[in-house]
Amino acid sequence: MHILKKTLLATGAMALMAGGVQTASGADGQLNILYWQASSILNPYLSGGTKDIEASSMVLEPLAYYDENGAMVPALAAEIATVENGGVSADLTSITWKLKPGVKWSDGSAFTADDVVFTYQYCVNPDGGCQQSAKFTGVKSVEAVDPTTVKVTFENAQPFPYGPFVGTTTPIIQKAQFKDCAGANAPTCTTQNFGPIGTGPFTVTAFKANDVVTYAANKMYREAGKPHFATAIFKGGGDAASAARSVLETGEFDYAWNLQVEPEVLAQMVAAGKGKVVTSFGTSVERLMVQSMNPSADLGDKRATKEGGPHPFLSDPAVRKALSLAIDRQVLVEAGYGKAGQVTCNVLPAPAIYASTANDSCKTQDVAAANKLLDDAGWAKGSDGIRAKDGVRISILYQTSTNGVRQGTQALVKQMWAAIGVEAELKNISASVFFGGDQSSPDTFQKFFADIEMYTNNFDGTDPEKYMANWQCSEIPSPSNNWLGGNMPRYCNADYDALVAEMGKTASLEKRAALAMKMNDMLMQYGAMIPLIHRGDVSAHSNTLEGVRMNSWDSELWNVQDWSRKK
Repeated sequence: MHILKKTLLATGAMALMAGGVQTASGADGQLNILYWQASSILNPYLSGGTKDIEASSMVLEPLAYYDENGAMVPALAAEIATVENGGVSADLTSITWKLKPGVKWSDGSAFTADDVVFTYQYCVNPDGGCQQSAKFTGVKSVEAVDPTTVKVTFENAQPFPYGPFVGTTTPIIQKAQFKDCAGANAPTCTTQNFGPIGTGPFTVTAFKANDVVTYAANKMYREAGKPHFATAIFKGGGDAASAARSVLETGEFDYAWNLQVEPEVLAQMVAAGKGKVVTSFGTSVERLMVQSMNPSADLGDKRATKEGGPHPFLSDPAVRKALSLAIDRQVLVEAGYGKAGQVTCNVLPAPAIYASTANDSCKTQDVAAANKLLDDAGWAKGSDGIRAKDGVRISILYQTSTNGVRQGTQALVKQMWAAIGVEAELKNISASVFFGGDQSSPDTFQKFFADIEMYTNNFDGTDPEKYMANWQCSEIPSPSNNWLGGNMPRYCNADYDALVAEMGKTASLEKRAALAMKMNDMLMQYGAMIPLIHRGDVSAHSNTLEGVRMNSWDSELWNVQDWSRKK
């Protein structure tokens, strides 16, 4: 039985809606979206997983989006606030947003500035964790000037004041719905986290964690005649290859995301003539995160935390450097990505003004240099060929999400590390769990109970300030913040934190670029992470679907209200 048929049988309510009366704004029937990484929660403040952020983006909206060219466009804001129109203060210490008048939540109540203020308070509540807290770095206050005006004040001059509420990672949540869900209560509010009330083009009608989300057109949506689809499903599960096949060969789905599939396989599927592949390059980097702390299960609640102590062998800079030198990145690109991948030595590969050349030596594999580094550092090969020192063997637990290309990359890297006497145990975890919001699971990428983990992430828009802030000491996931935060390697350096603060006070674009590159170089040269591939975003859509504008700077579903069925 095909995936879509299974889905409709499993969600009888959805099948009834699909056959029901359609409003003028839903004349194109049902939209079928397949993200092979299933959504586990619809609250982006409690999950950093792209699939959770994008599933919620069909319901929750920010003040502004980034379009496919990286330019900001208003969503809930009436216009983009600037110095020229008076929205940004001349001294760059505040930004005042005028909201679109008459916007309603899907329950019919008015959207106001109070909801924006509440969203800020929800994320910065000291009694809870917030995955997007870096976006509010440097914010002094958020206040409602009047029902349609909200003012964000910064502690210092903020030359790029668009971190909070711009892009789908920081949408507005309804105060009335979430008022009892702040702080420690945040992860316990299942009803709210699985079914948020929104202002976007769709409403949630059913949510099954790690499986499927069903939606109906939002009758309160502010744009007449939109969305064009009466209903939608956001199906998860399977793998990238089956997702691609469901659009390009069988035509069961209209849109499939993140097609991390061997290029020759995609080409064969496209030949079936049912769909097309769309690609764009943004800031996505497939990288290895290097654990700084000891992840041993013997440490109990202290594992992978500062309290558990440093990593037994990855705390040695010679080991971190050798692991990078041993990798032939061009082989990884050719095997798994083709034209949708480029070798990179940076976690910040774009826009061009921010791209450092200081780390380009990683582009050339050097096994001899890697072996010499380890020899000189006293890591000697044992009778089994694996290096050890003082009774500690370099045996790596290397985890990532389940995906054919990723498992292929793991296998190649394991072989490359074997050439320098490093042992690797490969582990793959369902993407729904790995990138999920279930903090009780030991297998989330935030908990990072392994030595090395591999995944891709990026940032909204074109300014990297908030993205680079992810590697501040305060962003380290731990039990105290419900394992939320962006600093998976547990990297902590006061000098790095000082650069983050300095960038927050720097207006000159050239100086900002220099600071961003310095932060990138500090992370790369320390070995907090090992970048592998600058990835193009690859998705596919049916030949019958119109209006898709592939976007690497924000959610790929950022303009889903404009999608329609070709007549």
